[in-house]
Amino acid sequence: MIVVGITGGIAAYKAVGVVRGLVLAGHDVHVIATESALRFVGRPTLEAISRNTVHTDLFEGVAEVRHVALGQRADLILIAPATAHTLASLAGGLAGDLLGTTVLASAAPVLLAPAMHTEMWDHSATQANVATLRARGLAFVGPATGQLTGTDSGAGRMSEPEEIVARALDLLRPQDLEGRRVLISAGGTREPLDPVRYLGNRSSGRQGVALAEAARSRGAAVTLVAAHLEVPAPAGVVVERVGTAREIEASLRAHAASHDTIIMAAAVADFRPRAVAEEKIKKDASEGGLSLELERTPDIIAGLSEHRAPGQRIVGFAAETASDEDALLALGAAKARRKGVDLLVLNRVGWAEGFGTEDNAVIVLDATGVELARVAGDKLSVAHRILDVIP
Repeated sequence: MIVVGITGGIAAYKAVGVVRGLVLAGHDVHVIATESALRFVGRPTLEAISRNTVHTDLFEGVAEVRHVALGQRADLILIAPATAHTLASLAGGLAGDLLGTTVLASAAPVLLAPAMHTEMWDHSATQANVATLRARGLAFVGPATGQLTGTDSGAGRMSEPEEIVARALDLLRPQDLEGRRVLISAGGTREPLDPVRYLGNRSSGRQGVALAEAARSRGAAVTLVAAHLEVPAPAGVVVERVGTAREIEASLRAHAASHDTIIMAAAVADFRPRAVAEEKIKKDASEGGLSLELERTPDIIAGLSEHRAPGQRIVGFAAETASDEDALLALGAAKARRKGVDLLVLNRVGWAEGFGTEDNAVIVLDATGVELARVAGDKLSVAHRILDVIP
């Protein structure tokens, strides 16, 4: 169960999106709203979105000892917005309302999403309260810098609901990868023909980014080697931007020794032009067509496998256009053995599947080509299942 505390700030309207995001993620959400909060967001809205009764009064449900029961049952307490007054009350250990008693009566993680004017956020009293709460182990998301009420702008803007929900879900997720260092490649390389053209592929980087997000949320320190991503890199990971197969190889080799797990999710070009034109190739100079001489790029993951550090785990990806499943599995098994990886994530791609889509369907093979798991769903769910299988 997640308790969402909503306090009396103008950013309370954003809390509706936070509650909705948590409900859509499958959680039982109970809202505690202060009387001031209900002057900004109506009780019917919060009850319709949370699908539960909104709690406000310290003296409601006395027979069930509600002023401590909610805190005792909570798996997470999230306060959004957390006003300057709320931060001061929490830092002082005050229990003057239902939200205060719930926090004090709970052993659950507490996440705070501050929201206030810049001057209030920067005030020494507020900063002292924040330091006190951090020292006690309470987590913070934001505040961001941006437009406030009226014409004001600056630090103190409440983080967006999507970011708050993601941080909340991180706190609920088992930290089973804590202490691990994971190196992930994502996206698609581009091999230049001339200053304006390149040979590339249709990889968006979504699956690699999802793997980075999933690993980070489970406590790993993540380095993401990113080649032309079409989606934002997740917060909280180290990102190194690359463009070509040569650049991605150099980056992975530079980082490999300091990571215990390498996941090669990027789509790396198998071939590149043997020569790159210094100027744009002119169409009118190639009336009879254009011939390109290509050379093979290095087998990056085979090289990483050959020079791996003791105990290092290496996971490869194989996107194939096999005609049927038997052919797909045969290709995957041969590739797993040839490249020396611990696991191979295999999937079929085509004009409308695999690359650039929101969902994915993969088969995970071991080093000998034996099937370990089949996973289908959105790419973040697939990422978590892949991480589950890695030894």
